[in-house]
Amino acid sequence: MSGAPWYRRTLRWAQTNLTEKDPARYDAAWWRDQWRRTRVQGVIVNAGGIVAYYPSKFPLQHRAEFLGDGDLYGEIVEAARDEGLVVLARMDSNRAHQSFYDAHPDWFAIDAEGNPYRAGELYVACVSGPYYRDYLPGVLEEIIERSSPDGITDNSWSGLDRDHVCYCLNCGASFKETAGLDLPEHVDWDDPAYRRWIVWSYAQRMAVWDLNNDVTTGAGGRDCLWIGMNGGEIVAQSKRLRDNRAICARTPIFMLDSQYRQEGKGFQANGDSGKQLHGLLGWSALIPESTAMYDAGRPTFRLGSKPEAEARMWAVEGFAGGIQPWWHHIGSVHEDRRQYATAESLFRWHEQNERYLVDREPIATVGLLWSQRSVDFYGKDDPESRSLAPYRGFADALIRARIPYLPVHADHVARDAAGLDVIVVPNVGVLTDAQCDDLRAFSAGGGGLVVTGESSLYDEWGDQREDFGLADVLGVHRTGERRASGEAASWETYDSHSYLRIEDRSVVDGLGDTDVLPFGGQLEVVRTDPEAAVALTWVPPFPIYPPEKSWMAEPRTDVPAVVLGSSSRVAYLAADLDRLYARYHHPDHGRLLANLVRWAARGTIPLSVEGAGVLDCHLYRQGQTIVLHLVNLDQGGAWQGRLQELTPAGPFTIRLPFERERAQLLVAGGEAEVSVEDGWITVEVARVTDHEVVVLS
Repeated sequence: MSGAPWYRRTLRWAQTNLTEKDPARYDAAWWRDQWRRTRVQGVIVNAGGIVAYYPSKFPLQHRAEFLGDGDLYGEIVEAARDEGLVVLARMDSNRAHQSFYDAHPDWFAIDAEGNPYRAGELYVACVSGPYYRDYLPGVLEEIIERSSPDGITDNSWSGLDRDHVCYCLNCGASFKETAGLDLPEHVDWDDPAYRRWIVWSYAQRMAVWDLNNDVTTGAGGRDCLWIGMNGGEIVAQSKRLRDNRAICARTPIFMLDSQYRQEGKGFQANGDSGKQLHGLLGWSALIPESTAMYDAGRPTFRLGSKPEAEARMWAVEGFAGGIQPWWHHIGSVHEDRRQYATAESLFRWHEQNERYLVDREPIATVGLLWSQRSVDFYGKDDPESRSLAPYRGFADALIRARIPYLPVHADHVARDAAGLDVIVVPNVGVLTDAQCDDLRAFSAGGGGLVVTGESSLYDEWGDQREDFGLADVLGVHRTGERRASGEAASWETYDSHSYLRIEDRSVVDGLGDTDVLPFGGQLEVVRTDPEAAVALTWVPPFPIYPPEKSWMAEPRTDVPAVVLGSSSRVAYLAADLDRLYARYHHPDHGRLLANLVRWAARGTIPLSVEGAGVLDCHLYRQGQTIVLHLVNLDQGGAWQGRLQELTPAGPFTIRLPFERERAQLLVAGGEAEVSVEDGWITVEVARVTDHEVVVLS
């Protein structure tokens, strides 16, 4: 990799996010030692934007309060060069101070009343105006001329979010020219102007990306890339008007600014982000992730240390999903010095085993469909519940069942279909005609489909179709009716006290001696084709209190909850079990979701794991070598709050359909006991603390 450009060979990164006080206290020798201890290959150094850490020729670029006539940025760059490190100059460029605003008020975003948008004491620049188009290119050129960084990255490059429309003259004129419309008066997903504004706003951000790359490559050479930092959760990206598919089409590396686990979500979200992004970038690309060593989360303690167990679990899930480590501190001096120790063992392990952690291809027969367009135009004002929760629910169910899966973009079904036997469509309400055709072709070619809720009921703008776009494939048709609304109702109404009756036991393996399953959610009432088989039906709500009234007044209905294709491997869930599982993790819901995938997969899932515990399993091929990541999610705080300590799990018996003679354990060290029979290898793993990586050769 020595001859490769920096964005193909830099696997471990460091960032000390400078504060305005750091020019007076930065200990260069100590931080150089920390670079060495943690085996980093690249550093990210504050240069300019909101605050300049060098003597800029632009008088309106605010100089760090304690910088004086110094050049802390230049000094750190020189030290990094002495260490042989790659250097990215960091910008944070979408806001400015009062003096800048006073000089150029027309460069900044304004609301419908003409008032400037502010973030604290700073003013938010408009991405359509001269600040981005004329001023920032000059700053980028200045930084490259002074220090020749390998590239430039920007923390807050995309301006206002989608809930805040800018009404400046630049935006009004550009939108009018592009869409032929006036700017929308307010956020309204039913307003054609707002919908067009969403699409236009995405394009404005990509225009900034393209312009900045033209500037940096023109000034610094073809590999001097400008790369904006981006989040790992698709809803967050949508709200910031950042189109992941368009971004990944423009960059060979993705700087992932996803610093912590969101409240109530598991560490598995990080592995999922890595797989989702690699599905867009390709698996040879690198995805460094800014892993905070400070205590990010809710609440955030910028100068406090994140518990080591929390930081480790986030990082190793990233490794499993193909993410590279990047430690991140706020400020150069800390009284809570515990945060300095966390990265060293992680980064040294990564260096020792890096050959198995990059340049590999995933092995999975199950695809989990996602669409940023659906997050926008179907999710609308509630994308977390309508779009993200069904996706997360299915992902969590597959993880709990130890079924490897890959996120698949709705535009990439035809491209990715060759390696998949099943595609899950978790309430992807918006599917274009072309996307429906691709899923239809996948099913016609023998692929299995598991489709839920309102998937395909809406066109590309979020307008409702008369029937599901996939009605002919699913064997179901819209009636316009819906049953129950458990999550929105109070318990006194009993609306959540509903059940599903088992009519066909082919998909309830492992659920034991029961005729009904708890439900408590929403259900789309559908009409089924004559040849479709109804596997579960809906039992309407009835009282839970007083107990004497808790009996089924209507024990059976003909309202379908789960419908199976009679001649094809297609399952449709009218019941929102995927959304419910994301929120409550009821075991019956997770088991049924996994069973439907197994039913559609026809025995093609390439992994079996026996043993107690929750493991996230990521499987890869690297030439003739097989690499299996096992991440232990069976931790006391893995689903809520900060994780305080690691709880080992095991033993596990692992079976894979590959004939290999040797199994190395990269975390425990040494080799594991193996046996081969009928083309499958069996490996015994005694213990997994945070993670284990099994290499079969």
